[in-house]
Amino acid sequence: MFDLVADVERYPEFLPLCEALTVRSRKERDGRTLLIADMTVGYKAIRETFTSQVLLKPDDLAIEVKYIDGPFRYLDNRWTFKPEGEGSAIHFFIDYEFRSRILGGLMGSMFDRAFRMFAEAFEKRADAVYGRSEATS
Repeated sequence: MFDLVADVERYPEFLPLCEALTVRSRKERDGRTLLIADMTVGYKAIRETFTSQVLLKPDDLAIEVKYIDGPFRYLDNRWTFKPEGEGSAIHFFIDYEFRSRILGGLMGSMFDRAFRMFAEAFEKRADAVYGRSEATS
C-alpha cells in the first residue's frame, strides 16, 4: 500500500476531484525521496492548485506532506503503514484551513467529503492493482 500511495503521479487516474498532479522536482537521498508537486482539484466551477512537499520514507513506511503554496493557510498530512496480517493498517491524518473564509465556506464541507471519498478510492485502487484490498483500516 505504501507504493500505491507514494505513486502520486497516478492520482488523477483514480482520485475523485483530482484533475491534475505534476511533480516539479524529485530528489533522492538516504533511501528517501523528496518531491515538490502541484495538485489541481476541482469541484463544479471551482478549480484550485496547491503545491506540497512530499517526503517518501519507505524504510519507515511513512509519507509526510508539507504545504508550500495555494489556497490554504496551512495543510498538514501524514500517512503511516503498518503490516497487519495479509494487508496493511493505514493511518491517515490531515489538518487544514483555507486562507479565505469564502473559499472555506464553498469548499470546506466538500473537502471533508472528498477525503472520505479518497480513502474509498485508494481501497478500490488497491483492489485493481493487487487483485484484492490490502487496506484493513
